[in-house]
Parts: sequence; structure tokens; C-alpha cells
Amino acid sequence: MNFIKKNGAGLLLCLIIAIPSWFLGQAVPVVGGPVFAILIGMVLTLIMKNKESFESGIKYTSKKILQAAVVFLGFGMNLTEILAKGKQSLPIIISTISTSLIISFILYKALKLKTNNAILVGVGSSICGGSAIAATAPVINASDEEVAQSISVIFLFNVIAALIFPTLGSLLHLSNEGFGLFAGTAINDTSSVTAAAASWDGIHGSNTLEAAAIVKMTRTLAIIPITLILAIYRGRKEKNNGGSSFSLKKSFPYFVLFFVLASVVTTIFQLPASITMPLKELSKFLIIMAMAAIGLNTNIINLVKTGGKPIFTGFCCWVGIACVSLGMQSILNIW
Repeated sequence: MNFIKKNGAGLLLCLIIAIPSWFLGQAVPVVGGPVFAILIGMVLTLIMKNKESFESGIKYTSKKILQAAVVFLGFGMNLTEILAKGKQSLPIIISTISTSLIISFILYKALKLKTNNAILVGVGSSICGGSAIAATAPVINASDEEVAQSISVIFLFNVIAALIFPTLGSLLHLSNEGFGLFAGTAINDTSSVTAAAASWDGIHGSNTLEAAAIVKMTRTLAIIPITLILAIYRGRKEKNNGGSSFSLKKSFPYFVLFFVLASVVTTIFQLPASITMPLKELSKFLIIMAMAAIGLNTNIINLVKTGGKPIFTGFCCWVGIACVSLGMQSILNIW
């Protein structure tokens, strides 16, 4: 009862925002539910006069519900199938992830970007957009405003990629296999990968959608080592800044362990789609709900004022990933 009394109002508000955002995301998949939820939350927070009764539940949603979403995401990942079908794309995936992280680090130094912004944009660009940001944010203790800004940057370039990549692929004379790899490695969010691949299939009468989705899911596995490395980095940084001695146990992102366990359960027991699909959809809905909470805690005016550097960083990561993806395909004779 105490939990409901303390968090109920905020949880309900986030749920009320998440439901229409979910349907809007279904109607406009290239934008996606999380972006709609952030936008609605940011607008509502401008007109709400008294948020005190909602604050505890909003905070719980933006932290704990977000972590739960990442765990449920694991149930949609059959590791055997993903690695069997996605191993061809591994050299390209490793190259694009490395490129994005290097670019974000260089710009972090050159532009004096906030550490968390650089990490979230770099990870979001290189791995899987909103899901990677959702997994990384609790590990580095990112603020809601930093998460909202990073999601917005990733969304911007996802939309552009989904719109122009099919035409770009045609101009470059990519094969169907080549475009599937290109979309899966150079577009961040699953909905935008799906939109671009579906557009390509419509133009060429092909079936690249499944291949692009598998490559995208293979990229998602990078969440595991990235979050563990960041947990160690954060712990050592706190120690160097005069905090308590470094403890991996204290810094370890246990929700990522549960994400891995969920994936292992799906793989070992070969869970059917009738079980995994609802859990994947639940994960997506919980992310939308968490993004609503993040929107409610974000000042849209400050977001616009401070958005230049993160947008430029996202643009450079996006261009770098696209170029490296195409370059690696050429080297590997996949084109």
C-alpha cells in the first residue's frame, strides 16, 4: 500500500501518456512511440502547476521501469539464431561500433561535450538507438534531460536514414544482401531499420526485411560488453574523484545480467513466438512509459538551447557509421 501511495500517481500519469504514444508510434513507426512519449511529457511538464504528488512515481518509472524494459528485451533474443544468421555482419558491426565510439570520444574532447551526452549519443548511434540508451543511462547515472537529448538526436538521424537510405542504396547499386547489411548496421532504431528495409523491398520486390532485422538484433548484443565496461569505468572514476574504493559488485548493472539470463532462457528452451513476442512488445511499451517519465522531467527550452553539440556529434557518428558500413562491405565483397 505504501508503494502505491508513494508512486501510484506518477506511474498512472506515465501510463496515461504511454498508451496514446504507443498507438501513435504504431501509426508512424519511423518516429516511434518513445519519441512521442518524450514530446508529450515535455509539453505536459510546462503546463503542470504542481508535480510534487507525481515526482516519486515519475522517478521510479524513469529508473526502475526502464531497467525492467531492458530485461524483457532479452526474451526476444534467441542467441543461437542471431549468431548463426548474423555472423557474416560481425566484422561490419564491430567496425561501425568502434567508429561511432571513437568519433564521440574525439568530439567529447574537442567540443567539451558533457561526458554522459557523449557516451549516450555514441552508444545510441552505434548499437541500437533507444534500447542502448535505455540500458546505458542507469549505468552511468545519466540525468533525464541527458537521456531525452540523446534520444532526440538519435531520432533525428533515424528518420533521415529511413527516408534516404533506400534511394542511396539504389544509387550505389547495392544488392539486396548489401542493403540488408547496410540498413542493419547503419540505422539505429529497429522501427527505422524496418521502415527502410520495407521501403527497399517495395521498390525492388525483394525480401531484405528479415536479414536487416537479424543484423540489427546482432548489434543489440553489444549492449552487454558496453554496459559492463561503462560500469567499471564509472566505478574507477568515482574512486579517482575521492569516492570509496572501486567495487565491481557495487557498480555492476544487475539488470543487464537479467537481460542476459532472459536471452539464455529463450535460447536454451527455444521459447516459441507466442511467448517471446508479447514479452518483446511489453519491453517496447515499458520503454515508452519510461520515456514519458523522462519527458516529464525535461525542460524543453533548455533542451533546445543546449542541443547544438549533441546534434553535431550525432551527425558525425551517423555519417561515420554509414561510410564504414559501406566501406567494409566493399572490402568483404558483399556489395
